[in-house]
Amino acid sequence: MRALAAVAELKLPDCWIGAGFVRDAVWDDRHGQSPMPPSGDVDVLWFAPDVTDKEADRDIERQLRSSMPDLLWSVKNQARMHRHNGDAPYHSVADAMTHWPETATAVAARLAGGRVEISAPLGLDDLFALRVRPTAAFRSEKRSIFDERIASKRWIERYPLLIILDE
Repeated sequence: MRALAAVAELKLPDCWIGAGFVRDAVWDDRHGQSPMPPSGDVDVLWFAPDVTDKEADRDIERQLRSSMPDLLWSVKNQARMHRHNGDAPYHSVADAMTHWPETATAVAARLAGGRVEISAPLGLDDLFALRVRPTAAFRSEKRSIFDERIASKRWIERYPLLIILDE
């Protein structure tokens, strides 16, 4: 909640914390594990098509580090990430998440009006059912990236109940 509050205070457009921050919290719970601090970076996703400079992301990371220095912040304006990923331009954070490698990771949360909101453009079923399924592009032309993530993340070691799906 502290991380969500710190991000909400920035009042950035279409702004969320997503990816492993949310996914791992759910998987920890589904595996009966005590809540753990984030094992990697905290992905802050926002969408501002008129801001194309990476330095804006670095400025936001500095602000977040000053308020919560114990977390490793990674801020990315999704309005420019399509170029890095070789995709057509994204229209929102939710649209960008549909282009991520696996469905269970395409989930984000934010604090708005004192309530936690969830964005899950590909649904929550795979996340809660412990299924790791590639998204459309990662079933075919980007398959090697999905396979490399499965190997490098070593999720099965930490979360032995996961089911890795090919389709």
